[in-house]
Amino acid sequence: MPSHPNNSPPPPPPMSTATTILLFLLLTLNIPNCQSISPESLKFPCQHPHHNSYPFCNTTLPLPIRAQSLLSLLTLSDKIKRLSNNDTGIPRLGIPPYEWWSESLHGIAVNGPGVSFDAGLIPAATSFPQVILTTASFNRTLWFSIASAIAVEARAMYNGGQAGLTFWAPTINVFRDPRWGRGQETPGEDPMVAAAYAIEYVRGFQGEKSKNDRTGTENKKRNRRRRVLTGGGGGGDDELMVSACCKHFTAYDLENWGVYTRYNFNAIVTEQDLQDTYHPPFKSCIQEGKASCLMCSYNAVNGIPACADQDLLQKARTEWGFKGYVTSDCDAVATIYEYQNYTKSPEDAVAIALKAEEDIDKALVNLFMVQLRLGLYDGDPITGKFGKLGPRDVCTSDHKNLALEAARQGMVLLKNDNKFLPLQKNVVSSLAVIGPMANATSTLGGGYIGIPCSPTSIVEGLKRYVKRTTHASGCLDVSCTSNGGFLEAVSISKKADFVIIVAGLDLTQETEDHDRFSLLLPGYQMALITTIAATSEKPVVLVLTGGGPLDVSFAQGDPRIASIIWVGYPGETGGRALAEIIFGDHNPGGKLPMTWYPESFTRVPMNNMNMRSDLSRGYPGRTYRFYISDIVYGFGHGLSYTNYTYNILSAPNKLHVFESMKTKSRNILQQKEGSSNYLYVDEIEEHCDSLRFQMEIGVKNHGPFDGSSVVMVFARVPGSFKGAPMKQLVEFESVHTGSYSDAKTGIIVDPCKHLSIVNEFGKTILPLGDHILMIDDLEHILSIVM
Repeated sequence: MPSHPNNSPPPPPPMSTATTILLFLLLTLNIPNCQSISPESLKFPCQHPHHNSYPFCNTTLPLPIRAQSLLSLLTLSDKIKRLSNNDTGIPRLGIPPYEWWSESLHGIAVNGPGVSFDAGLIPAATSFPQVILTTASFNRTLWFSIASAIAVEARAMYNGGQAGLTFWAPTINVFRDPRWGRGQETPGEDPMVAAAYAIEYVRGFQGEKSKNDRTGTENKKRNRRRRVLTGGGGGGDDELMVSACCKHFTAYDLENWGVYTRYNFNAIVTEQDLQDTYHPPFKSCIQEGKASCLMCSYNAVNGIPACADQDLLQKARTEWGFKGYVTSDCDAVATIYEYQNYTKSPEDAVAIALKAEEDIDKALVNLFMVQLRLGLYDGDPITGKFGKLGPRDVCTSDHKNLALEAARQGMVLLKNDNKFLPLQKNVVSSLAVIGPMANATSTLGGGYIGIPCSPTSIVEGLKRYVKRTTHASGCLDVSCTSNGGFLEAVSISKKADFVIIVAGLDLTQETEDHDRFSLLLPGYQMALITTIAATSEKPVVLVLTGGGPLDVSFAQGDPRIASIIWVGYPGETGGRALAEIIFGDHNPGGKLPMTWYPESFTRVPMNNMNMRSDLSRGYPGRTYRFYISDIVYGFGHGLSYTNYTYNILSAPNKLHVFESMKTKSRNILQQKEGSSNYLYVDEIEEHCDSLRFQMEIGVKNHGPFDGSSVVMVFARVPGSFKGAPMKQLVEFESVHTGSYSDAKTGIIVDPCKHLSIVNEFGKTILPLGDHILMIDDLEHILSIVM
């Protein structure tokens, strides 16, 4: 992890209190040392011929019975040792050590101790684009395919002894504040999009088969600190290829701002914001994705540390049907005592965390259930369903092409004056590429990256098209604290036909444990861009790296900067994908999954968790749903080399709520402030299916390029409900069309889900009256009546 700035508390030390607590328990209970385990003699549980006769090894028995059988054989000391990520094994039962902590956010990563790239035959893994860029494709099938590919590589590495089977991804927190250093890891600012991403990632990663109705263009192409593991109440018995983990639950999106760090921050969140912003991605990840793990976060929520909040964690089980195990974030149990000062002793912190998950036995059964679903107690994994996966299944051409497709689909064309791009290949004889990230490779991956298979820099990608491509960094690094390299950059720019400037962010500016304090480009980067633009014969192309929004207003209105492309952290194939877009071999179709704010937004306190605006206090709100001030680029913004128009081919004008509810008493009708009628969704839930309808939408491509258009349907509710969003995303679909041709798509609208809102008391309501459905500048009125 990066070091903390001098003005903030340090992170927990490498020898954490969680470790100290477990050691304290081990010593006081006189638990024997198990360091003599021989990896050679215990490669997997239930090993023939000495350790396969236990009932928990009997694959014909139901999984819950096998889990209970294993539990019955454990001593108290055995049980305590199972509650940490680095399980030391149980030699007398033939159970070897197991490391729960592996990472797979956008490819197998080096962050977790469960993964090793230098301990076997697999030296690298496919590095897909960082999540924020992949999300910009708004293509569910692509998300599912990436997760499925990562799962194959994870199993292959497990078979080679280089990874575990329990991975702690995806990150599905809402990207609430543009300064957040980990916003790059998320699916953006919209809770509906974050929920959709969570579902696809978990389904793909855990081994669910692709659905027949999934469509997408890619189908055609094909630190190591201790974490405390808890659980409860058994689990599902379906097979898992690998285990995914929804993180970080909940209201976590601050690393280090002023006196606040993620370790000591108490997030004060209204019930309304919890229910309509912070919780939906986790609810969907559990209910529809069927995630087998949930990670509680460092921060407190309304005064209670997340990992100690029994109501919060049990909500996931009792209301959402969660049947997996819970893990704390790194030392999040230790922070209950050390930073949150919520308990009087370290021992109390452990006790309250376990109590939040009810007790040790239930926690252990849940852990064992996940391991059983993974087949860890089914004998030699090489003889199992996934046993043949190995080195040949990692860094395959299919996976690298999928990474390339993800980078292509995610990159966003923000500006393109006078159709400056694409450049014509036979016209460009020389290129000048400026910027410290232009010749980078591994840093194009962003946070939680592994060892890429075949990383390509932006300069290398462009050289595939123009051999006379020269590079000057202009700045020593992304921080750009000196203008000493400007002269060289100007010199090569003057000699080239066209100039491409690569500016933006890297992990020195935004990462775990490090938030930004400004939305402007770092150091002298803005000066470098304007200097090159002023001295270049032709307008320049500006390429922006990084996961967080940037205030590039100066470039937005500068005619000398003809085009702007956001490439995020595009992964190992990002250089090639960008070159294909610049030279027209791929038509960009990505859309921003987050609002880009002006620098003035940094006056908004980062610790203010309210989503809704409060004009009386000068608070502008957050995200496109509630923010009411100036923006640089909006959520969903993204240009193409062609023009698209949309047409609503069919959609109802009126829905009668009681048409299928003849026997339902009309006293369920509610009124808001004596004027606007509404219904509580939970009171009409059994009838919601009857209100669903399909909205058929036509898409016409008016240009000479084939391309994909992201159709976004938004809704605005009738009346004046306190805290209602200005608009909210109903559904989205990536639709591919040929040049000068059209296509159509159908979007299912569920009024109870898509047209409802959450009131100030946290209750979901369906307003009656005229709802407005919007696609681009097209509007359709839908009346929901009694």
